[in-house]
Amino acid sequence: MSLVDVTDLTVEFGSLRAVDGLSFRLEQGAALALVGESGSGKSTVASALLGLHRGTGARVGGSVEVAGVDVRRASDDELRRLRGGKAAMVFQDPLSSLDPYYAIGDQIAEVYRTHTRASRRAARARAVEVLDRVGIPDALRRSRSRPHEFSGGMRQRALIAMALACAPDLLIADEPTTALDVTVQAQILDLLHRLREETGMGLLLVTHDVGVAAESVHEVLVMRHGRAVERGPVADVLGAPEQPYTRELLHAVPRVDTPRVIHEGVKEPEGATIASADGAAVDVASVEVASVDLASVEVASVDLASADVVLAATGLRREFGRGKRAFRAVDDVSLTIRRGETLGVVGESGSGKTTLGRMLVGLLEPTAGEVRYDGHARAGVNPAVQMVFQDPVSSLNPRRTVGESIADPLRARGEDDEGRIRGRVRELLDRVGLEAAHYDRYPHEFSGGQRQRVGIARALAADPRVIVCDEPVSALDVTTQAQVVALLGELQRELGLALVFVAHDLAVVRQVSDRVAVMRGGRIVEEGLADEVYDNPQNPYTKQLLAAVPALDPRIAAQRRAARRELAAV
Repeated sequence: MSLVDVTDLTVEFGSLRAVDGLSFRLEQGAALALVGESGSGKSTVASALLGLHRGTGARVGGSVEVAGVDVRRASDDELRRLRGGKAAMVFQDPLSSLDPYYAIGDQIAEVYRTHTRASRRAARARAVEVLDRVGIPDALRRSRSRPHEFSGGMRQRALIAMALACAPDLLIADEPTTALDVTVQAQILDLLHRLREETGMGLLLVTHDVGVAAESVHEVLVMRHGRAVERGPVADVLGAPEQPYTRELLHAVPRVDTPRVIHEGVKEPEGATIASADGAAVDVASVEVASVDLASVEVASVDLASADVVLAATGLRREFGRGKRAFRAVDDVSLTIRRGETLGVVGESGSGKTTLGRMLVGLLEPTAGEVRYDGHARAGVNPAVQMVFQDPVSSLNPRRTVGESIADPLRARGEDDEGRIRGRVRELLDRVGLEAAHYDRYPHEFSGGQRQRVGIARALAADPRVIVCDEPVSALDVTTQAQVVALLGELQRELGLALVFVAHDLAVVRQVSDRVAVMRGGRIVEEGLADEVYDNPQNPYTKQLLAAVPALDPRIAAQRRAARRELAAV
């Protein structure tokens, strides 16, 4: 009997058919990845496997069997026994999946007692056991901690521990590494790989990251618009895809081992072209959504020796707290940014990247050191230095239209003519690839990529010379990611902007950066020209970061997994 057997599955929300006639099987102990862009129906399928659409407005059709249970016809009690007992799910956002009030250990123990009727003592012991199994240090003590006391990677490990508590036959992981930096992502993927080897459980991985799929599964099922596009062994689908959409999806994946394409000049001429995946010239204006290839997106060539320095930081230090409890987030950082160049800043979560970016913009004042703009000491926020934030949802006011939010910098500069304001905002919307009619829409009416475009338009409203981009594409699928990066590159060429690109995705940073600074523990541990740092890293920490980057080739992925084990043993 198959562990999962899905036949002609359909899921409709009102007039929208999110899943359209999908069929697939997953055998005992096998691993399958559902891969596709945002909106392809991946997470909807995952929820349907556990009957999570029951009681909602969704209309579900077709047949779904999981571990011998007919999910559509099962009673509520049968579904309750299936969830957590025979099949468990790890959700994308562990912070919202865990109860902030209760200790981690108590939440795991509750799941275990619900399905086994074990005593409280036995349930607590089981919670400590699975926390230790997923690599939580000092598991007994940390089982008493609440979710906010865990890092992002540790919270994800805690969710995996909860899923493992009842030794399920199937683990469904819905984007389990999306918001994690590369080293923590690698740890989670290695953990899933090890647990599968030890327990023999089946794995259904939902991800938009093709590299994550290559690291983790036997087979890949590519989805688009709720339908299956292509399925097969991971090496075949990723190495020699048959369908055009799969090839487009793979071309959009940034490669850490591929130098970027340099465009000589500052501004793209009318009717400019970029190189497509097969080397043919393609009109920039005609490039379709899924055909943007990050590795072939041209970037401006900057003479670093002659370009003017627009922003300089000297001896920056930032501390939070006082006295013995003071935490030094940034420690003695100095750097320069020249007109038209892109400085990539990479490092793990907690390395100080975002704090540094906020000090460059003026949102945080340094404890020591100074930031100079055009040779002059900067006092407070400078309109010429703007920021694109990581999460456009939280950085846009949900009660105001996007047009009103984009207009804020114009009003702050003294513009009070509503006609001119509205006209300028419409120009900016058009400039970032949106429509003038979007002025009166609210943030929730846009996709993630569109919201990030709104954030870029708001930054441009102040006519900046420097834009600090704080993880601008970390939560986006690869094709949307490529579009946003291509847009930033185009704006940089046209306007001569300097960009500070803060990210934990080393592949994206290589494709957009002239220089790269690697941060760890608040300090810059390595800095240099991007290709030199990537091709010949000098610092052991930089080597560790590069070894953690997912590879599209499963053979290379296995080699990198072995390299990570060797580095961890040193």
